[in-house]
Amino acid sequence: MTVLVFLLKRCAGVAVAVFIWASLVRFFEIPPYMLPGPERVFVAFQNQGLFLLHHASITFSETLLGFVFGVAAGCLLAILIWVFPVAKRAIMPTILVTQALPVFAIAPILVLWLGFGLASKIVMAVLVIFFAVTSTFYDGLRRLDPGLSDLSRLYRVSRLKELWVFRLPSAMPALASGLRIAAVFAPIGAIVGEWVGAKGGLAFIMLQSNARMQTDVMFAALILLALMVLSLRFAVDHFTRFLVPWQVED
Repeated sequence: MTVLVFLLKRCAGVAVAVFIWASLVRFFEIPPYMLPGPERVFVAFQNQGLFLLHHASITFSETLLGFVFGVAAGCLLAILIWVFPVAKRAIMPTILVTQALPVFAIAPILVLWLGFGLASKIVMAVLVIFFAVTSTFYDGLRRLDPGLSDLSRLYRVSRLKELWVFRLPSAMPALASGLRIAAVFAPIGAIVGEWVGAKGGLAFIMLQSNARMQTDVMFAALILLALMVLSLRFAVDHFTRFLVPWQVED
């Protein structure tokens, strides 16, 4: 029932957006090479559906693997810098530098080192999302309820046991926030990597279509990308509800 309600709400929003899109194209008589109408994009899906889905599967694989590895790296790093505070002073400056650099500056280097395949796109997605996971999860580990902190000190609980018994459960809501952020930004890393250099993927399709003035195909690729982001965010939202069942939803 929850999935059905979610789909109905999204379908209503999509229907309104498509209506406005079609109305603008007709009213202002916008040329198809600048803004194709929904019917032209639908025809592009009909004519090149398998081709588009093949390249969408490449981008989805890069996004999903980058999300999984980025979340794993972020969680491990957050735990590491909490267990070993000295590591924070050694590692955090390097992390901040990687986040300060524009992603378009890093992507060509990764393509040069790792090639045009999946590896460079996965690493790019990891770099884009892991800091959000690290920072939110680390903040959650630090902010323990004072009563639980006093209880662990009273019973002289070891640092690792305190982490496992008290801090990890209390940090789950913060981790859930980091996962939601990562779900939105993971595709950006994959797309930027493909934009710089790739053998396939939705960004590869967009570049090729733009060069050939096939705007309808480019819009079809954009729609598939939007559906991918929404699907990943929906899946992560449901996973975080399972991860943090006690958290009240608005």
